[in-house]
Amino acid sequence: MSVVLVGGMDRLRREYVNAAASQGVALKVFTGQERSLEKQLGGADALILCTGKVSHSARREVMCHACRKKIPVYTVQSPGVCAMKRCLEQCCTDCDGCCGACGCKNTGN
Repeated sequence: MSVVLVGGMDRLRREYVNAAASQGVALKVFTGQERSLEKQLGGADALILCTGKVSHSARREVMCHACRKKIPVYTVQSPGVCAMKRCLEQCCTDCDGCCGACGCKNTGN
């Protein structure tokens, strides 16, 4: 499963990626300060938006992209690693296992 985190804190980037990897999720992290954010989001299976650490314009750009591509968006207020882990757990809970690439418990069997 491929997930994109928009927002969060730069100093926690490595911890976000490690926490996601432990759950079998490939995570890309963007602070929301990047230019042309929509072009960099790619074909993620889900988006996590850290609303407390992202600009209004970046939020709008992410939400429009997700709506057009029909990608589920999970929002979290806190930029902490634990909050992100809970969001990833919810992503895996909601996953129907069709991709077979995530490490979630729902394997579609």
